[in-house]
Formats: sequence, C-alpha cells, structure tokens
Amino acid sequence: MARKTSLSGFPEWLPEERLVELHVLDVLRETFELHGFSSIETRAVETVGQLLRKGEIDKEVYVVSRLQEDEDAPADRGDDRLALHFDLTVPFARYVVENGGHLTFPFRRYQIQKVWRGERPQEGRSREFTQADIDVVGDGALPFRYDVELALVMIDALSRLPLPPFVLRVNNRKLAEGFYRGIGLQDSAGVLRNIDKLEKIGRERVAQALCDEVGATPEQADAALQLASIRTEDTSFVDKVRALGVNTQLLEEGLRELEEVVAEASRRAPGRVVADLSIARGLDYYTGTVYETVLLGHEQLGSVCSGGRYESLATTGRKTYPGVGLSVGVTRLVSRMLSQGMAAPSRQVPTAVLVSLVDEESWSQAQDVAEQLRARGIACEVSASAAKFGKQIRYAERRGIPFVWFTARAEDGTLVHEVKDIRSGEQVRADPAAWAPPAEDLRPVVAARAEA
Repeated sequence: MARKTSLSGFPEWLPEERLVELHVLDVLRETFELHGFSSIETRAVETVGQLLRKGEIDKEVYVVSRLQEDEDAPADRGDDRLALHFDLTVPFARYVVENGGHLTFPFRRYQIQKVWRGERPQEGRSREFTQADIDVVGDGALPFRYDVELALVMIDALSRLPLPPFVLRVNNRKLAEGFYRGIGLQDSAGVLRNIDKLEKIGRERVAQALCDEVGATPEQADAALQLASIRTEDTSFVDKVRALGVNTQLLEEGLRELEEVVAEASRRAPGRVVADLSIARGLDYYTGTVYETVLLGHEQLGSVCSGGRYESLATTGRKTYPGVGLSVGVTRLVSRMLSQGMAAPSRQVPTAVLVSLVDEESWSQAQDVAEQLRARGIACEVSASAAKFGKQIRYAERRGIPFVWFTARAEDGTLVHEVKDIRSGEQVRADPAAWAPPAEDLRPVVAARAEA
C-alpha cells in the first residue's frame, strides 16, 4: 500500500489513489458489460448459518450486533445472528434461490462490492476489501462452453488495466481426482491439501506428507507429484498426462474439459493461459475447472483473480443451479499497483479546467462558462474569489488542474474567452461552446509508469 493506515486491515485511499481504484473499477465494469453481464448488488449481511454453509470459516466472520439489543431477544441466537459477508459467492447463491423466478437463465451477473474477513492483515490481505465477481449460472444444467468464455472475459478485463504481464493458470478437479483414483488414492481431498503446499515446502516434504497423512506408497506419491509437475501453454499437457499410464473415465472427462479451455484461450490470447496441474487450492469445493491468476514478477502476492465451476452453486432441494465464475481481488490489485508504481493518475483531481474570476461580480458569468463545459463532459470548477490571476493560477497548480479559463469584456462589450495550459504556458482564444482539452487531459486517466 502507498502508506500505513491507522486501523490495520482497513485501507483508505488518498484522492489521487482513489482515482487509480476508480479507473480499475470502471474498466472492469465496462468490460463485463461489453460481454453481456448484468450488475447486481446484495446486502452486506447474511445470517451466520447461511455464511457457514461454505465451510469452517467461523473465525473469519464479523458478527453484527446492535448496541441496544431487544430485551426479549434470546441470549443465544446461534445461526440466526447477522454477519458481514466474507465473499460475494455465498450471497449470490442465496440471491439466485430467492429470485430464480425473476431471472432469465443462463444468468450472467457481475457484482462489485466490499467484503469483510477477520484474518491477520498482511500484504495483499485486508480485513475490508473490494471484490469484482463475474458468474454465469444455469437452471439445472450449464454448458461447459461457459468455462471457456469466463477465462476469455477475464483475460480481456485484466489486459485493459495498466498491469505487468499476467498468466491465468487453469486446472480441473475431474482430471486430478480421476488420476488419484486411478493410482489407488481415494482420499482426493487429502492429496490436494498436500499438493497445495508444493511451492511452499518442496517436493520431498510433500511426498513424505502424502505417505504419512494419506497413506500413499512412495510410488503413488511420486505419480501424484509427476502429475503436479505438468505445466504447458498449449494442449500438449494431454499427451503428458496420458504418458503417465493412468486411465479412468473421470480423468478423461477432465482432460477433455481442460483441453477445450486451453485450446481456445491460447488461440485468442497466446501466453496468457497455462495448463498448470499443480493448482490444488479450491479443488476441494470446485467440481470442474479451476482458475488462478498471477502477475509475473509478483508471484509472492498470490492470486489476484481466481474461481472455478460449481455443479451446485445453489439449490432449493428440487432445483439445482450450476455455475462458473471468477473473482478479482480489486483491493489487492490496487495496493500492488500503487506500491510498485505500476500506475498513477495523470493529475490529482478530476477537474480539468479552473474557471477564473476577473472580479467578484463575474461569478455567475463564470458559472455560465462552466455549465457549457460540463455539458460536453469537461470536468471543471469555478474560483471561489476574484484573487489576483497569479494566485488563482497557483491554486490550480496546487490542485493539479491543467487549464485555467479567463473571461474578459472587450471595448465593444463582447466577451473574450481565453484558456491557458499552465504546464506549457500556452494561452489561446477559446469558445466555451466548442473548446475541448486534448483527449489525454479530458479525464484523469491512469497511465502506466515507464518503470512498470
């Protein structure tokens, strides 16, 4: 982050830093809408019982209580207590069940909101942060083609941001589980839990853990690690997996699905997608495709975008809603962009033009000019007092406003308008009904810095 905050884990941006975050949010929103996703927003709270359906995460949940509780409220409300949501998937699943009769399936949704987790703050992890999710959910069934499309949408979105090169790493739960069963390991969750530690503790310690904790033989552990070592930018991973000599129906299904994702993505975005069979995080609850995204050169930050397929994202008991989705850690991404100088606003404020005052009586006239500029999308503000022009220009410099507008009355009574670029000193005649700044000055566009 650009600086420390007084309350650990709850970042607050300065105005110019907020411009970077807004740029990221605007790009994501615009890209998602270009691909046909509709925006929704869910409430900030869910019941504890609803949140805990995802697993044992009770230590991460912020429970909400009123200072003045009702006197007749039960002392232990249990699962009926309210808590802040820790992700956007659980609220979305509830939203689908409650509103299924009003939605058109497959339902394409994006959601950008704050979430809260009570975990230890560190780089890339906050207690309050913003996520941007996209999902496609079906009623009863969801074609696999959406798994391919979601990868392409997210590649498009991230490619529009001022980021270093990134890689979307993809794996498949069916592939991994089918392989483990084929070599005689039935505790797939246990194998995945240990494979997930591969980058942290290394091959030898993972092999030993597989033998000690999962009951694998040295040969089985070696086979599981050989699978995890496969990583390709094209579909050649299929032959590498088959060369290991394992053949199960579930493995073949996973291979076909992963091949479809990688084949299309590598054709449309070469080098952006990698079949990485070491990915294990998330495979315990995703049922098919699993995605993780890392910034090259910033791998220690962890995944900035992850997701996968749920065959049962939500269910009513009679109906099942399968889904596939991806989530961008916006706060994690913006924190790294700011701290590493990946991006910076072209100015500190949205204002492009300061309309100056020649005297105190000209304030209403200056507002007329500002109104014409704003009508054409040019952000501007009017000086609060008719100080000397030099002082008004210095105010614009401190604010980072690039242009100052001057209005005077000629001898024949007509109004004369001029605008000055205070960076270059150039001052020219201008018509408030027609003048516009250069495109790069129209908005405080976030520009990638040379060192990024």
